[in-house]
Amino acid sequence: MTDLDLILTAAREAGALALSAREGGLKVWSKDGGSPVTDADLAVDTLLKDRLGAARPAYGWLSEETADDPARLTTPRQFVVDPIDGTVAFMKGKPWFAVSIAVVEAGRPVAAVVHAPALDETYAATLDGGATLNGAAISPSDTDDLEDAAMLGDAKMFAHPAWIEPWPPMRVESRNSIAYRLCLVAAGAFDAAVALSPKNEWDLAAADLICAEAGAVLSDHKGRAFTYNRPNPLLPSVVCANRALHPLILSRVGHIDLPQR
Repeated sequence: MTDLDLILTAAREAGALALSAREGGLKVWSKDGGSPVTDADLAVDTLLKDRLGAARPAYGWLSEETADDPARLTTPRQFVVDPIDGTVAFMKGKPWFAVSIAVVEAGRPVAAVVHAPALDETYAATLDGGATLNGAAISPSDTDDLEDAAMLGDAKMFAHPAWIEPWPPMRVESRNSIAYRLCLVAAGAFDAAVALSPKNEWDLAAADLICAEAGAVLSDHKGRAFTYNRPNPLLPSVVCANRALHPLILSRVGHIDLPQR
């Protein structure tokens, strides 16, 4: 079984478990830092670690819901996983959450799945193999103007008076899962996504490959590409767009110096 087949099967099983757990009622508490977590997040994490670890015992493991083991830094490949990306939407009964799984080698994802079980949407990609949604090839939009672009992000941020150049009118929406947001850009459902706040490797790794294989561009707000399986998995920001819009967004946000964490 290929890595992609393995993580596709695992993601679908994890999605079914998440939906079943939500229907049965969730236990919710706050992690250090205040973000919410549910018993389903942990159950899905355990399922994925068991399934994937049994199939590929030599691979490292990096997950939002597992204590980090530095041993992953010396493994040839790693699973980078967010068991339920978009926990707030998941808790509230909304559909915008996803199981995100990437296989990383030499700092770059080589196989990826983002599965949104409540929407029956499964995005997948392999290195140099293209990107798909439910098996059909995807590509980003051809929008080349920010005015009236379909943007995923924080409407209040775009409307803030401190911008040197005000943003043009855009159709701004939000989705809780960052991985799902990026896949929507990869598939052309939205033109771009911007988040000027830190994200973790498990938020981005799978969607990174899906975007790249679809033909979208993903970077931080200064245009730097991401590498994965680093000692500190925190990444500064996210800008994702088609090839025409990406430089237009960077020209507006690249001057910002975000605080180091």
